[in-house]
Amino acid sequence: MSQSGSRAAIGPPAVPAQGGIARYPLWISLLSLGLAGALLLPGVRTTWHMSGARWLYILVVSGLISFGFTPLVIRIASLLQVLDFPASRKVHTEPTPLLGGLAIYTAFGISILANSILDQQVMAIMAGGTLLVLIGIVDDARGAPAWLKLVTQLLAAAGVMGSGVVLTLFPRSVAGNVADAALTILWLLGITNAMNFFDGMDGLATGLSIITGGFLGLVAAQTFQPFLGWFAAAIVGSCLGFLPFNLRATRPAAIFLGDTGSTFLGFVLAALAIKGEWAESSVMDIAAPVLIFWIFIFDMTHITVTRIVTGKVRTFREWIAYVGKDHLHHRLETLLRSRRKTVFLIFALCISMGLAGMALRNARPLDAGILILQAAIIVVIVSILERAGRQ
Repeated sequence: MSQSGSRAAIGPPAVPAQGGIARYPLWISLLSLGLAGALLLPGVRTTWHMSGARWLYILVVSGLISFGFTPLVIRIASLLQVLDFPASRKVHTEPTPLLGGLAIYTAFGISILANSILDQQVMAIMAGGTLLVLIGIVDDARGAPAWLKLVTQLLAAAGVMGSGVVLTLFPRSVAGNVADAALTILWLLGITNAMNFFDGMDGLATGLSIITGGFLGLVAAQTFQPFLGWFAAAIVGSCLGFLPFNLRATRPAAIFLGDTGSTFLGFVLAALAIKGEWAESSVMDIAAPVLIFWIFIFDMTHITVTRIVTGKVRTFREWIAYVGKDHLHHRLETLLRSRRKTVFLIFALCISMGLAGMALRNARPLDAGILILQAAIIVVIVSILERAGRQ
């Protein structure tokens, strides 16, 4: 469960400090939104497109909108008391506004729609992401039951799959199609919830989204997949604009993603990985994205196995409702005694695995085997560190 697990409660309103939000005066936000508005003018947009820098244009526009809109979301969440209050399983010590995902979702949506990046699959991904944002707002503001969030995620996944965004790892047959559909659902829901779990320390989920989106963008550039590249640029830009408020050098985060943002980012990134074209062989199709998304897969698999073995969860209903401080970042924080070091160590692990995934795409069989072995060794090292943190 994300930082947003503790909902609004009765108490004195948390109002942003006078003179600005998170040390950014209001005029900077207005300037950022003004620049974004100027870039959205048809003539300016056409000039960027004609120069071949459409991905950079989307990156800049989404970043400016997110940076300018986030302070407004902080004020709205504070006034409406949509706050994450400290609790025994939380790492923060003061009430913090939620709904940060609204700024990212708005920036992402405007940058995509303004550039007319629309086809059936794109619209399905946008619709699914919108559905998760809506239920995320409800969850951040009032709390939503686990079963309702799961049903919403299944509906979003069904819409994406109906548009043709489905894994194709098995031979075309009834059994193969069922297996592909099952793996697609498992991938979409697994990455979506894993991102939500990582929204437990300042900047962690946002930074992981930037890194993962960046690698998807690199794959798009290497393989000439413009739609994938434009989507990745929108994700990276939106998160970069939000990051200064979510990961600050000397002070706690001014706002959290909340379920509104973490589930949206996880779902869109997972869907983009399926939509992308990876390699000629099915082995590479599996290995490259698995390495890029390794940190999410590792944490989700590890906590699931551990909770079942220790008897903490016995049914699927208990699994989706269980919350606790047994995730990778919790264990590493116990070991390192520093949240900041924990966040940057996880960033480094994600980058190292992503680089291996990039190299794997064009590797010869022997080189691919060495890269996979290297990744396995990193998994062993992280498992040892995680176990030390648990003890």
